Amino acid sequence: MHLTPSGLAVPGPSRRTLLRGVGGAAALGAGVPLLSACGGSGSSAGDSKTVTLGSNASDAVPKKAFAEIYAAFKKQSGITVDVNTKDHNTFQEQINTYLQGTPDDVFHWFAGYRMQFFAEKGLANPIDDVWDKIGGNFPEAMKKLSQGADGKFYFVPLYTYPWALFYRKSVFAEKGYEVPTTWDQLIALCKQMEKDKLVPIAFGDKDAWPAMGTFDQLNFRTNGYDFHVELMAGKASWTDAKVRKVFDLWAELLPYHQEGAVGRTWQDAAQTLASKKAGMYLLGTFVGQQFTNKDDLDDLDFFAFPEIDPAYGQDTVEAPTDGFMMSKSPKNKAGAVKLMEFLGTPEAEQIYLKADPNVVAASTKADISSYTPMQKKAYEMISGAKTLTQFMDRDSRPDFTSTVMQPALQKFIRDPKGIDSLLSSIERQKKTIFAS
Repeated sequence: MHLTPSGLAVPGPSRRTLLRGVGGAAALGAGVPLLSACGGSGSSAGDSKTVTLGSNASDAVPKKAFAEIYAAFKKQSGITVDVNTKDHNTFQEQINTYLQGTPDDVFHWFAGYRMQFFAEKGLANPIDDVWDKIGGNFPEAMKKLSQGADGKFYFVPLYTYPWALFYRKSVFAEKGYEVPTTWDQLIALCKQMEKDKLVPIAFGDKDAWPAMGTFDQLNFRTNGYDFHVELMAGKASWTDAKVRKVFDLWAELLPYHQEGAVGRTWQDAAQTLASKKAGMYLLGTFVGQQFTNKDDLDDLDFFAFPEIDPAYGQDTVEAPTDGFMMSKSPKNKAGAVKLMEFLGTPEAEQIYLKADPNVVAASTKADISSYTPMQKKAYEMISGAKTLTQFMDRDSRPDFTSTVMQPALQKFIRDPKGIDSLLSSIERQKKTIFAS
C-alpha cells in the first residue's frame, strides 16, 4: 500500500515490488546504512522524557495527523515523541535490517502476518501490559489481529478500512437491482446487468494487486477464515481441493469482469463505475477518491461480498489495519508503554480521523458522530465482523505474493484454463520461498 496525497493507505505497485519488508532481508544485507534509530532532536539513549518513534507517514496529511497525536500525548504525559520519518517505500523495504539494528522505541507497522513475522523473530516486544489497559476499546476481531502466534499482544491498531463491492445507488434504484447476499444471487445479478448493457464488475489489474483482493474474498467465503490464514502463512497447500474450488468459482465469475483487466489501472476501472458503465466494483473504500463530484460520491454505496458457504456466511471482512509496535529493546520502555497505551485510546484515534477522514477508527469506543455515511457503514462492517483479514500481501510473505502470486493470478485472468498446473507451480515455489 502507498499513502495517497489525501493520506489514505492505498494499495499500489510501488509497495508491491520484489523483496519488500519481511521478504527483503537477504537483499538488504547486514551492515548497510539504511534506516537508523531516531536522532531528530538529538535525544540521548534512555532519556525518560523522550520516546523515539520510527514512522512511515511521510506524506503531508498523515504526518500532520500523527504530529497532533504526539502533541496531545506530550501535553498529557510530559513525554516528547521524537519522530524518525522515512519515505514510506524506503521504510517498508528496509524494515528487517532496521529492526535487527538499533531501532526506535516504537514504530509504525501493519497488523496480521507482517506483525507476527517480526514477533516470531524476536524483533518486537510483547505488550500484554498495554492491552490490559486498552483491551476494552477494541472488538474481538481487532484483538486477534494484534496477537502473535504465541498468543501475546504485539500491536496497537489505529485505523482501518474495508474491502467490499461498491455500486451506484441510483443505478440499482433505476434498474430495480437488489443487493445480493448469496453467490447465486450475485451471478444472477451479473447476468441481468449484462442484459442491461452494463459491465457487471469493473476490474483493473495492471498493477497486479487487485486480483489478490478478489482471491481473498473468494477463499475465505468458500473455505473460511482459518483455512485462508493457513494458506497465506504457507501452512496449507495450494494444490488442496479447497483451493481448486476457489478458482473454479472465480472462473465462473470471471466472464462478468471487465475485459482487458491486466492492461487497466484500478483508477481507470473506478471511472467506469463513476460513469455508470459498470454495475459493481470490488475494492477498498479508497475507491471513493475517484468520485470527485460530490453528488456522485454521495451516490456511492457498498455491500459485503456475498455468502458462498453458509458455514462461513459473511463473517470475515478484509480490513487492512495500520498501527504501532514496540521494538525488541526500547531505550525508554516505560515511556514507550505509556505512548502505546495512549495510541490505543479513542482520543488518539479521533485526533487522527479529524485530520484524515478517509479511514475509520479501529476502536469501538471512538466517536463516530462526525463520520460520513460511507465511514459509518465501513465502521459497522468492520466492528461487526467475526474475523478480519488484512490483504494477501500483508497476510503472507511479500516476496511470495510479489514474485509468485501476482504473475500467477494475472496468468489466470488472461486464461482461466490449466488451473491444476498453475496451482502445482504455485505450491512448488511456495515451498522454496517459505523454507528460506
